[in-house]
Amino acid sequence: MDKDILQSSQLEVTIEMNEEHLDVLIVGAGISGIGAGYYLKNKCPNKSFKIIESRKKLGGTWDLFKYPGIRSDSDMTTMGFRFKPWTGKNLVAGGAAILDYLNDVVDENGFREKIQYDSHVTNASWKSSESKWYVTYRNKNDETKSLITCSFLYFCVGYYDYDRGHEPSFNGQNNFKGTIIHPQHWPENLDYKKKNVVVIGSGATAVTLIPSMADETKHITMLQRSPTYYMVRPNIDPIGAFFRRFMGKTVSYFVMRWKNIQLQSWFFKRARKDPKLIKEFLIGVVKEKLSPDYNVNKHFTPSYNPWEQRLCLVPDGDLFTSINDGKASVVTDQVESFTTDGIKLKSGKELPADIIVTATGLKLQVCGNIEISVDDEIIDISKTMTFKGMMVSDVPNVVWTFGYTNASWTLRADLTAEYTCKIINYMDKNGYSVAIPSPSSEVGEEGSWLDFNSGYVTRSTHLFPRQGNRDPWRNTQNYTKDVFSLRYGKVNDDELEFS
Repeated sequence: MDKDILQSSQLEVTIEMNEEHLDVLIVGAGISGIGAGYYLKNKCPNKSFKIIESRKKLGGTWDLFKYPGIRSDSDMTTMGFRFKPWTGKNLVAGGAAILDYLNDVVDENGFREKIQYDSHVTNASWKSSESKWYVTYRNKNDETKSLITCSFLYFCVGYYDYDRGHEPSFNGQNNFKGTIIHPQHWPENLDYKKKNVVVIGSGATAVTLIPSMADETKHITMLQRSPTYYMVRPNIDPIGAFFRRFMGKTVSYFVMRWKNIQLQSWFFKRARKDPKLIKEFLIGVVKEKLSPDYNVNKHFTPSYNPWEQRLCLVPDGDLFTSINDGKASVVTDQVESFTTDGIKLKSGKELPADIIVTATGLKLQVCGNIEISVDDEIIDISKTMTFKGMMVSDVPNVVWTFGYTNASWTLRADLTAEYTCKIINYMDKNGYSVAIPSPSSEVGEEGSWLDFNSGYVTRSTHLFPRQGNRDPWRNTQNYTKDVFSLRYGKVNDDELEFS
């Protein structure tokens, strides 16, 4: 290999120049990257590609999180890929089953050798004179840096920081003599049997942890500042079971997939149009699951409207079963301080704890915090405008996968991969080497890129691209509309310039 001596911060850094040039470099081997690999192999068979992954294994989220009960937060008929039916009976799947599913996709389609692990991308620099990206990555085993080139760069790195979750500092935290854990860094072989556990938070992680741990703990408490909306659904869909019996697994998968897509879309739109009705429905279901004397108004009646934050899926109402059995409880209050033996609340009460789990959310980031530059000018993504929710203005030959907030991540990841392949094939057919989104006329701004007020979103709004006031400069969050635009729409667009 050649050696290039690059100047960085007035220090000489030796970087190995990888002799290999790729047509497409995919960054990230999670659910988005695996899907992208499938589509490139099958829709662009003449194009070379590689998937470069920072971790030691594929799977992304599903390899990272190890806490008890880790499971999908969407139904698997929509979280599974369009091209590979999910054949499991359960609506919600555990993390191990999802990892098996992703590994099956890789092996069935023969691109395992295209995944390169322990390689953390730090910089990506576009050279217009060569119409290619120069991508620098660090080998996490020996800390050496290498450089690889590609014609098209495809980010599949998700949207949160894998190294650190959101961990607010609590008064007296150092005084606590027990164990403090963030779910993103769950220790192996943690012994929580017959111990008092307090989970701070009421989102998807907390709702998974409570019923998964309740049978073994002495008692487990969900401590929340404010309530969250929960959607209770049977883990084995009776309609799906009927279809599977008479139609087979594959046909029933697609029938149930479209049924659930349309149901999710209708429910979201109805929540925005008539929030009072949907609020009454969701809270009514919770009341049916809990004893008549339970204080649902205090603990399960949010102050915001449904779908202003993501709904949490509770399969078979397992959270409420744990509460009814007396194994778990919910406390709505705020932390005054940690004590040696637990948590003192602002109400004056104290919660005893041997283990405190800070399920306080994610720390978001854009493009894995990779420094992106075009002709030596560093790009501030927050100053760009989103193009069809998957590219950004004036940055050539780059696609970024970001799933839906109001539906399954994979639905959008599938469409993004399909459209990316259409762009690449269109460029190949017409002899183009560059595709760059650029407004043909003035585009105003309209709202935030993510139309949500969840804490993890509002903390990070300033990081994301700007939302336009007209198509295609909107992140629509509308699967049906995106199907027509991305799967069936034309690539030739006045605002996607080819050269």
